[in-house]
Amino acid sequence: MRILQIVPSISLIYGGPSQMVLGLAPALARQGIKVTVLTTDSNGDTGQKSLDVSLNSPIEQDGYEIIYFKCSPFRRYKFSIDLLKWLNKHAREYDLAHIHALFSPVTSAAAAICRAKNLPYILRPLGTLDPADLRKKKQLKQIYASVLERPNIAKAAAIHFTSEQEAKVSHRFGVNTRDLVIPLGVKDTEKKSKDVKLNASNQFNIPENVPKILFMSRIDPKKGLDLLIPALEKVLSEGLDFHFVLAGTNPQDPSYEQKIQSQIQASPLNKHTTITGFVTGELKSALLEVADLFVLPSYYENFGIAVAEAMVAGIPVIISDGVHIYQDISSSESGWVGKTNIESIADLLREALKYPEERQRRGLQARKHALLSYSWDAIALKIVEAYQDIIEVKGH
Repeated sequence: MRILQIVPSISLIYGGPSQMVLGLAPALARQGIKVTVLTTDSNGDTGQKSLDVSLNSPIEQDGYEIIYFKCSPFRRYKFSIDLLKWLNKHAREYDLAHIHALFSPVTSAAAAICRAKNLPYILRPLGTLDPADLRKKKQLKQIYASVLERPNIAKAAAIHFTSEQEAKVSHRFGVNTRDLVIPLGVKDTEKKSKDVKLNASNQFNIPENVPKILFMSRIDPKKGLDLLIPALEKVLSEGLDFHFVLAGTNPQDPSYEQKIQSQIQASPLNKHTTITGFVTGELKSALLEVADLFVLPSYYENFGIAVAEAMVAGIPVIISDGVHIYQDISSSESGWVGKTNIESIADLLREALKYPEERQRRGLQARKHALLSYSWDAIALKIVEAYQDIIEVKGH
């Protein structure tokens, strides 16, 4: 079985939804699938250097191959004429394409090419069919959808949603679709030594003797920081001690990131906060290691890969019911689920901070559930089964 994975970018700077391809591809390869990833060298939208990678030729890694193409023209939209030319030439060599993103010109065009070449394809919308997301740039998206995405959705072999809630709320533009609900995966994390935790605390100037609350995600309005910051201020004013760690960036809207930083700096929260900026690799692992609680009160989140990463690290989570895996969190007692308002988030913070033994219990539950439900190898088996069904139906 030869499968294409097509994604606008896999740069770390764009976060988990894009990065998941780097977890899925090797897991599929371990199932004997021949995987080729097509992507661009895009690495941010506001002047950052492109990824330092070889272009236009396959790079072998972890049992699969990846081909990077120059992001040109329209860097802001991660477009690549070279990628589309390659796909047009080689599409018939593959059995199926798994396309990750909607409302992205390069993936919209890729789906059209797949149709023209009679190559079945699966679309993963990354939350873009959520009504809350569709309200952003509403008129433009309505035009885009009617011209490009509605035909793409109508002819897709399946739509890949990452949670039941995402599938339930997603708009289909009047099209009947075959839905696959398969979650994203996370890698297991090895527990680090006390020295690593101490080094992390020293490097980021994080105190050791108070609970650490970690927000690690894109700094974006949809993530609920306008709820979290006042909620933290509220519990701080009540005398509950903690240290807040804000980790993340927003390459597409740096002004919002600066707004959040300024808000914290002007707040009593400032003395109890560390702002790290974008972190990855060992730094990211170190922050997950020192955290006692993970928070993500998003207004909407199709899956919440950052939540799953915290869970597998054994951290209990506080999320809103806008994070679409909230039912998993609630039923597995992996943390606390609240509403998208300040008082609800403050109540959960208050409870988690007051009862450290309950935090520890829910952290153990979180890791157990994540390893069981979000294992890449288990997820790859489900995806391979879906691929086989589609290919058999299409007669490939």
